Amino acid sequence: MKTVVVGLGIQGKKRQAIARDDVVATVDTAVAGADYTKIEDVPLGAYDAALVCTPDAAKLPLLAYLLEHGKHVLVEKPVFAENPRDIEWLIALSKARKAACYTAYNHRFEPHIVRMKALIESGALGQIYLLRMFYGNGTAREVKNSPWRDRGAGVLPDLGSHLLDTVDFLIGRPAGRFEVWSCNAFENRAPDHALCGLRGRPAIQLEMTLLSWRNHFVCDVFAEKGSAHIESLCKWGPSTFTRRWRKLPSGRPDEESVVLVEPDPTWALEYKHFLSLCETGGTNLHNDLWINDALGSLARTAVGTPA
Repeated sequence: MKTVVVGLGIQGKKRQAIARDDVVATVDTAVAGADYTKIEDVPLGAYDAALVCTPDAAKLPLLAYLLEHGKHVLVEKPVFAENPRDIEWLIALSKARKAACYTAYNHRFEPHIVRMKALIESGALGQIYLLRMFYGNGTAREVKNSPWRDRGAGVLPDLGSHLLDTVDFLIGRPAGRFEVWSCNAFENRAPDHALCGLRGRPAIQLEMTLLSWRNHFVCDVFAEKGSAHIESLCKWGPSTFTRRWRKLPSGRPDEESVVLVEPDPTWALEYKHFLSLCETGGTNLHNDLWINDALGSLARTAVGTPA
């Protein structure tokens, strides 16, 4: 698969390292050493696919150009549009040109998140009462020093998009509207901490922050027959998955844990998934429509502007 990397920031360099010999050209408007400054300058016959790792504002026109020319696309999350018809148009283009368009949500390939999904789908936990997640990193100062990142709804689209996608992956797309319960800009101009959720059954609680100096991820599922818990991701390991069996009428539950100490496998697994989509076509942009709507509503509540 002859691939072009568009955007040579942190994410673009990671994608380039994973795609390795597949990369035939790089594109960046500002980074020295890029082969091209504009995607339009890359000969169309030179590549089959593109890995788009640019700031959000540049994504929609890039995706439209690539899909119109039948190029497969992996694009870094999130894909936002003020008008959802723009995303619907990309879905139609992907289908018409038989070109894969995949928005990268690499946590779907995190081993313990995959394990959690399998356990939930097995029915062994019974009815799910509460899904609670925390996602924190310590990038507040880096974001503050980057004008295109420290704007709008801040941490909500940055980390909230991952959490919403993980909700969809684990339990499906819930009905109802997420609510902002707390939103703070402690160090940055845009929010660097937020807590939001969805009332109902299952209840959902999502907390995200750029102020967690020790990067951390937590996922708790409390259910009728027990609970399941994830502590940390492989990239920040060790990563632990714990399952607990409920004791009735009460008491300390039996439990078992699986601990992983390994490099982050998600980027390579996701690229492999993308290559398979290139063979069959297809897109997950319908997921972006839902995330776009949910985050847009949260952003308007939190800061009065779109995400």
